[in-house]
Amino acid sequence: MRGALATVALVMAVELPAQEPPALTAFTARRLAMVEVIAARGVADSATLGALRAVPRHEFVPAERRRDAYGDFPLPIGFGQTISQPYIVGYMTAVLRPRPGMRVLEVGTGSGYQAAVLAEMGADVYSIEIIGPLAETAKERLAQLGYADIQLRAGDGYNGWPEAAPFNAIIVTAAPDHVPQPLLAQLAVHGVMVIPIGPPGGYQELWRLKRVSESEIESTSLGGVRFVPLVRESEGG
Repeated sequence: MRGALATVALVMAVELPAQEPPALTAFTARRLAMVEVIAARGVADSATLGALRAVPRHEFVPAERRRDAYGDFPLPIGFGQTISQPYIVGYMTAVLRPRPGMRVLEVGTGSGYQAAVLAEMGADVYSIEIIGPLAETAKERLAQLGYADIQLRAGDGYNGWPEAAPFNAIIVTAAPDHVPQPLLAQLAVHGVMVIPIGPPGGYQELWRLKRVSESEIESTSLGGVRFVPLVRESEGG
């Protein structure tokens, strides 16, 4: 009898269904809904949408703001900085069209979310953050989430990453009041830069800059945006 009871207990244990933790289920559902909103607003690049579905945005916001992680609005991450609105992340990424093996420079790591999206798409990512504590936290977070191959350093992003240039794509996630010439010089022929340009504290214009030859840049305005100012080393690095 004891053997029979043990057998029944074993069968019951095997047949118990695995259950996903409730919090993970909720975050997953919200993430998928977020991507639907982004797609409905016109972001159609399937690789971009796939990366947004895969990267857990709630891991890149402060714990007290996780309930808002999948809302389509920016969130504060400390030090006067924000994690960008999901739609803007999707839109700028789709404009860049990063693909496996492309070398991409990000200026303004922040919490690391944009860098994770780029890495999820197979790009070789180099990311610069001028605020030391943000750079350190982002590096630890990205490693914990499996994005340890991202090259990340603290420094003045205005100057780019010359020793890793040229880049197939450059994305700037804070607004200078003009195009940084060091970044333009590090853009490969046929490479694309997406950058907000405008005065600090106000609205800026988002630009797509494509290097069509060694001496020619093609500029396209993508409309009005609002980003935090690009901080320079003399201002608080």
